Amino acid sequence: MEVRLQLKNVEKSYGSVKALENINLEIVGGKTITLLGTNGAGKTTLLRIIAGLEKRDKGSILLDGKGTNGKQLRQIATLVFQKTVMFNRSVYSNLAYGLKIRGKKDTEIKEEIARELHAVGLRNFEKRKARKTSGGEQQRIALARAFLLNPQILLLDEPTAHLDPYSATIIERAIMSRTKGKGIVILATHNLSQAKRLADYVVHIYGGKIVEIATPEEFFNNPRSEMTRKFINGELDY
Repeated sequence: MEVRLQLKNVEKSYGSVKALENINLEIVGGKTITLLGTNGAGKTTLLRIIAGLEKRDKGSILLDGKGTNGKQLRQIATLVFQKTVMFNRSVYSNLAYGLKIRGKKDTEIKEEIARELHAVGLRNFEKRKARKTSGGEQQRIALARAFLLNPQILLLDEPTAHLDPYSATIIERAIMSRTKGKGIVILATHNLSQAKRLADYVVHIYGGKIVEIATPEEFFNNPRSEMTRKFINGELDY
């Protein structure tokens, strides 16, 4: 059964700054949504709220029609941050940690880790020190770690920012391979070309509000919003 995520009138403020205002969004399983917007638009805040890492001030988040709280969201959603954090251990230990907590057997863990490392182009990296790998390799390790948890909702915050083209290409391919299932992928990016390649739907956020939701073809070729047109053409101020 495909999952269905609904955000209804979600709002979030930090003091006098309204980070998100009246966010309404519905996503079904098997789809990839890209969040596009300038710095400070509210993309990361929205990801953190969906991940259950940030409390919303108003509104509701429903999964398959039922309301959820932060704890429930953390059980079904995994957020891969732009800047990854690695334990000072081997790549294998970093990847195995979450699986051991879930009670998986060592033989299963070994097989699954080997499969996911292969998927992100890091075959036979198990014994390497995670913190000694390159930035691009660490980002791919973080992605493999998220894949291993098999979340219903996979959230990615600028997953290829500042990476070399090779690492970025591998990460994009790995993400696309995961969208063939029943889960949801939500990806925040500044990269317009990446949004075109990966998205089933593009969501443009500006000033904490959703400005436009459309397919990539509609979004880039015939945007309904003048603000979206300016954003695409690099004319929108921060």
